[in-house]
Amino acid sequence: MAKMEVKTSLLDNMIGVGDMVLLEPLSEETFINNLKKRFDHNEIYTYIGSVVISVNPYRSLPIYSPEKVEDYRNRNFYELSPHIFALSDEAYRSLRDQDKDQCILITGESGAGKTEASKLVMSYVAAVCGKGAEVNQVKEQLLQSNPVLEAFGNAKTVRNDNSSRFGKYMDIEFDFKGDPLGGVISNYLLEKSRVVKQPRGERNFHVFYQLLSGASEELLNKLKLERDFSRYNYLSLDSAKVNGVDDAANFRTVRNAMQIVGFMDHEAESVLEVVAAVLKLGNIEFKPESRVNGLDESKIKDKNELKEICELTGIDQSVLERAFSFRTVEAKQEKVSTTLNVAQAYYARDALAKNLYSRLFSWLVNRINESIKAQTKVRKKVMGVLDIYGFEIFEDNSFEQFIINYCNEKLQQIFIELTLKEEQEEYIREDIEWMHIDYFNNAIICDLIENNTNGILAMLDEECLRPGTVTDETFLEKLNQVCATHQHFESRMSKCSRFLNDTTLPHSCFRIQHYAGKVLYQVEGFVDKNNDLLYRDLSQAMWKAGHALIKSLFPEGNPAKINLKRPPTAGSQFKASVATLMKNLQTKNPNYIRCIKPNDKKAAHIFNEALVCHQIRYLGLLENVRVRRAGYAFRQAYEPCLERYKMLCKQTWPHWKGPARTGVEVLFNELEIPVEEYSFGRSKIFIRNPRTLFKLEDLRKQRLEDLATLIQKIYRGWKCRTHFLLMRKSQIVIAAWYRRYAQQKRYQQIKSSALVIQSYIRGWKARKILRELKHQKRCEEAVTTIAAYWHGTQVRREYRKFFRANAGKKIYEFTLQRIVQKYFLEMKNKMPSLSPIDKNWPSRPYLFLDSTHKELKRIFHLWRCKKYRDQFTDQQKLIYEEKLEASELFKDKKALYPSSVGQPFQGAYLEINKNPKYKKLKDAIEEKIIIAEVVNKINRANGKSTSRIFLLTNNNLLLADQKSGQIKSEVPLVDVTKVSMSSQNDGFFAVHLKEGSEAASKGDFLFSSDHLIEMATKLYRTTLSQTKQKLNIEISDEFLVQFRQDKVCVKFIQGNQKNGSVPTCKRKNNRLLEVAVP
Repeated sequence: MAKMEVKTSLLDNMIGVGDMVLLEPLSEETFINNLKKRFDHNEIYTYIGSVVISVNPYRSLPIYSPEKVEDYRNRNFYELSPHIFALSDEAYRSLRDQDKDQCILITGESGAGKTEASKLVMSYVAAVCGKGAEVNQVKEQLLQSNPVLEAFGNAKTVRNDNSSRFGKYMDIEFDFKGDPLGGVISNYLLEKSRVVKQPRGERNFHVFYQLLSGASEELLNKLKLERDFSRYNYLSLDSAKVNGVDDAANFRTVRNAMQIVGFMDHEAESVLEVVAAVLKLGNIEFKPESRVNGLDESKIKDKNELKEICELTGIDQSVLERAFSFRTVEAKQEKVSTTLNVAQAYYARDALAKNLYSRLFSWLVNRINESIKAQTKVRKKVMGVLDIYGFEIFEDNSFEQFIINYCNEKLQQIFIELTLKEEQEEYIREDIEWMHIDYFNNAIICDLIENNTNGILAMLDEECLRPGTVTDETFLEKLNQVCATHQHFESRMSKCSRFLNDTTLPHSCFRIQHYAGKVLYQVEGFVDKNNDLLYRDLSQAMWKAGHALIKSLFPEGNPAKINLKRPPTAGSQFKASVATLMKNLQTKNPNYIRCIKPNDKKAAHIFNEALVCHQIRYLGLLENVRVRRAGYAFRQAYEPCLERYKMLCKQTWPHWKGPARTGVEVLFNELEIPVEEYSFGRSKIFIRNPRTLFKLEDLRKQRLEDLATLIQKIYRGWKCRTHFLLMRKSQIVIAAWYRRYAQQKRYQQIKSSALVIQSYIRGWKARKILRELKHQKRCEEAVTTIAAYWHGTQVRREYRKFFRANAGKKIYEFTLQRIVQKYFLEMKNKMPSLSPIDKNWPSRPYLFLDSTHKELKRIFHLWRCKKYRDQFTDQQKLIYEEKLEASELFKDKKALYPSSVGQPFQGAYLEINKNPKYKKLKDAIEEKIIIAEVVNKINRANGKSTSRIFLLTNNNLLLADQKSGQIKSEVPLVDVTKVSMSSQNDGFFAVHLKEGSEAASKGDFLFSSDHLIEMATKLYRTTLSQTKQKLNIEISDEFLVQFRQDKVCVKFIQGNQKNGSVPTCKRKNNRLLEVAVP
C-alpha cells in the first residue's frame, strides 16, 4: 500500500479475498487458490470471520515494525488488512474495556509458525499496554520466559528447526487499567522420549547442544563434559549442526534470560548439572553376566561415567549401580528383589533419563511461575495464549500422535461450540431470527477416546492395570471387542467384516476417523508409553542424592512416604489436563489463529498446494467457513456501512441527516436489493450472500470512478479559474510596477542631465575666477621678485668686500663637513659582525681620518664586547672570570695552559653529594666544596705517587683517602704561602706551607693532577678572597720543597718515557727529586 493511501476497510485494495467468509464460490480449490494468491503477494494473513489464518512465509517481512503496531492500535478488527495484530488488539481491548477474559488458541502442525505467532501476540500486547518501571519489568520477564522454555522444550525436527515439543498455555494477568501484573504457565505432554532417541534428521532438545557449544571450558570441566557431540549417545550426529543457528550465542541468551526471569546463580548451575547428568546417563552401557542359578543379570561396562554422574548428583555410587542391576517389588509387606537383564537395564537407564529431564522441565515451569506470578491480590483480568501441537498424521503414528490428536479433537469441539454460541448470541443480541445450522459434531469421536467405561484411554488404563501378561496385542484385542461396532473405529481384527480384507490396514494397527481425516495408529509401544514406569529403586536412589534439586524432583523416593499405589498413567494424566484446559477455555472469550505450513522444505516463495490442502482438511477450515456462512456471511454496523456506500444513493449523498439505520434502509431500497438477501439488526446490517456484498462493492467502485471524474472536472475548472485570476492579478501588479519603474527611470535621466549642466556652468565660472586669481598672483610674484633682486643687488654691493675676505675658510669647513658626513654614512653600511673575535675592520678612506678611524675601531670593539658580556648568566661570568684569571697567571708562562683553554672548569669532578661511597666524607665537611678531584700525591721518600682526594673549600684544603674517604690532612688556606710548578707540559705542582704552622709539620705537598690550571686558579682565587692577599704562583723548572727538616730540589728535565706521554718522578738523592717530562 502506498504511503499516502489510507485504508478504511478490509475490502479496500483487497488481494484475493481477505475474509474467506466472502469467498464465492466456496470450494476447496477456490479456498487454496485464494490463499496462494495472497501468499504470492506477501499477504500471509487471511480471516475466517474472527479467525486468523497464518501462512508461514519462512522469511522476515516488514509487517511487524513499531509503526505497524501503531497502525492496528485501537482500530476496528475489519478496518485494515488481515493481521495477527488486529486479533491481538481486539482481544486486548475486549479484556481492558469490556472486562472479558480472553484466550488465544494457536494451532497448526509442526513448522507452521505457532511459536512465532505466540511471540508476536505477546510482543504486541507488551507494546500497547502501559509503561513504567514495574510494568516494564513484568513485561520483560514474561517475554524472557520464552527463550528458557524454548531451550529446554524445543528441538529441530524434519519439519521445523525450532519445533515445540510440548504444549504451552500461558495466562497473562492484567489489572483494571490493562497493565500486566504477571502470568502463569501450564505445560502439556513434553515429548520426553526424544531425550533418549531421535528420528533420523532430527535433534535432541536445544539445551544439550547449546550447553556443549556455548559453555566456557571452566564450566564444562566443572560439569565433567566435553565439547565433542560424538561423545554422547543421546545426541544424534547427522543433524547436530543447524544452518543459521548459533547454539553458542543462544546459550548466552538463555543464561541472560534466566537471570532476567529471576533464577539465582546456584539455581542455574543446578539446572545445568542435571542436564549434564542426563547427557552422561546415555553413555552408561551394560554387559550380560550369568549367575549360578542360571538367571541373566547385567553389569556396567565402564564405571567411570557412573562415577562422574554420582559426583555431579551427590549419589552414592554403589546405590545407583545397584538400582541399575536390581528391581525391588513390594506387595503386602513383602519385598522381592529381582535382577535386571541387559534389555531391562537399558530400559531402566532410559526411563531414568526421561523422567529426570521431564521433571526438570516441570520444575523450570514452576520456577518461572514463581517469578512471573502477580504479586498483588487484587481482582485480575486474564488473557490466555495456547500454543499446542496441531493435528498430526505421520507414516508411523504412535501413542504420542494419538493423545495429540485427541487434544485437537477437544479443541475442535470447543471451537465449533463456541463459534456457534457466538453466532447465536449475536443473532439474539441483534434480534435476528436464529436458524439451525447443520455441522459435523465430533463429540462422538471424543467419546470414543475419553469415555470412562469403554473409551480407548479407559481400555488402555485397564489393560495396564490388569494382572498377568500385558502386551500391545492384548490391548488391541480388547479394543476390537469393545469398539468394533463404533462407526469411527476401524481394525482388521475386529468383528466388523468390512475391514477383514482391507490391505491398507495392518493387523497390528487400528484406525480412527477423526474430524480431520483417518489416522492409522501402530499399537506397538502404547502400553509401555502409557505406563511411563520408573522403577522404585531408581526413585529412591535419586531421593538419596546430595544434589538438592534432584532430590526435590523425586519426592516418591522418600522411604518415609512409600506409596504402594500405582502412579497414574500418562494417558489419564493427559486426559485430566485436557479436561482442565477445556474448562478454563470455556470461561474465556476465544480467539483463534490457525497456522499453515506452505511447504516441507522450510523455503520462502514455495506454496505446495497438496500439503496446504492436507492442513486445510485436518484443521477443518472449510467447516469453519461453512459454519460462519450458514446464517449471514457478512455483518457491519450501520454507521460504517452508510459511510462506505452512501455515494450510491442521491438521498444519502453527500450527507445523511437522520439515523444511520434509516439511511441504510433508504440506500438498500434505492438499490432494489431483494429483501431476503439482508436483515436489519439493532446495530448492524446482516447480508446473507457474499454476491450481494460484492455487487455493492462493484457499484461503489463504479460510483467512485464517476465521482473521481466529477472531482477531476471540478478541480480542473477551479484550477483554470484560479490560474486565470492569478495571471490577471499578476498582470496588474506587473503593469503598476513597470509604470513606476519607467517614471523613476525618466526622473533619474532628467536629474542627471540637470546635474551635468550645473556642473558645466559651475566649472566655467570656477575656471574664470581661477584665471583672474592666477593673473593677480603672477603680478604679485613679479613685483616681489623685482624687489628681491633689487634688494640683493644693494646688499651685495655693500658687503662685497667682507665676503671676499672669508670665502676660503667657509668653503673649507663646508667641504670638510661633507667628507666626514659621507665617511660616517659609509661606515654605517660596512660595520663588521658583533663577534668579539672578528678582526675585520673597514679601511680608512682618507689619511687625515686615521686617528678617528682607530678610535672608532676601539670603541666599537669595547661596545660589542659589552653586548656579548651582557648575555652571560652569573655562572657563566664566574667561569669566564676564572678563565681570565688563569690567562693572566699562566698565559705564555706554562706550556700546559693552551690545552686547558677549551676545557670548562667543573670543580666537583667526584660528585660527592650524589655518590653514596663518599657519604662519610660528605658528612665530615660542612663547608661548600669548590673543587673535588683525585690527585697523585708524590711520596717524599721515593718519588712514587699515591691517589688522594683533593678537596678545596672556602677556608681549607683537605686530602682524603680515595678508598675509605677518611680525611688524611687538613690545611687552612691562611697557612698556604706559595704554589710552585714548572713551565713545561706536566701536571706537577707543589703547595708550600707557612713554616711553624701545625700543617707544616711534615713539610710541603707535591701533587700531580690532570686539571692543574683549574686547581691552581681556584686555589689562587679562594686564597685571595679569604686572606685578601695574592697567593704567590712560582713557575720555574727548578724549585725547592720543604720535606720535614730537609729542603729538596725538584728539577724538571726532558726525557723519553717508557710508559708513553706520562711524566715520571724519581728521587735521585736526599737533595734532588727529578721529574722527567716527555
